Amino acid sequence: MAVRVKICGITRLQDLHAACDAGADALGFVFYEKSPRHLTIAAAAALVRELPPFVQSVGLFVNAGAAFIESVLQAVPLDLLQFHGDETPAECARHGRPWIKAVRVNRDTDLLKYAADFGAARGLLLDAFLPGVPGGTGERFDWGLIPPDLPRPVILSGGLTPDNVIEAVQRVRPWAVDVSSGVEASKGIKDAHKIARFIANAKAAS
Repeated sequence: MAVRVKICGITRLQDLHAACDAGADALGFVFYEKSPRHLTIAAAAALVRELPPFVQSVGLFVNAGAAFIESVLQAVPLDLLQFHGDETPAECARHGRPWIKAVRVNRDTDLLKYAADFGAARGLLLDAFLPGVPGGTGERFDWGLIPPDLPRPVILSGGLTPDNVIEAVQRVRPWAVDVSSGVEASKGIKDAHKIARFIANAKAAS
């Protein structure tokens, strides 16, 4: 199975082009004001308009109100919603768009229960647990905590880099991998060379 690759936290047009040219399957756009990769609705709309065919646009939200999400969707043609907060399954589903649920993983996380509770999700994005941080920690978690029989597609995130993504894909066999800080020159600014290496290594590993 060919692993899919999402480059998250896109803030600049040149980074969008670098990711698409390198073969990214999806790009993530952050609608969370506390993130250094946060975008305004207008900025996100301008970027998404530049996406070529067959590259998915993913909107990342953290405990956002329904009205705010709807205002984003009216302006930005997102293909997939990504929820990183304490959203319930009903809150994730109410916008009528495909969605995935992020789960911060530690030894107390029951991933099988998450998969059952969020059974309508297109997949579970597994990230590292850091108290008070909803995601994008740049930290790796213990991949051995992922049940081999998890009944939802796994999107592996958390501390991935061009140097460890081969190991990650070969060990976990996820449906997709998701990276943000691991391909950056600084927060919110991507490194085109790191993006290309990450995607090439991820695809080669699968």
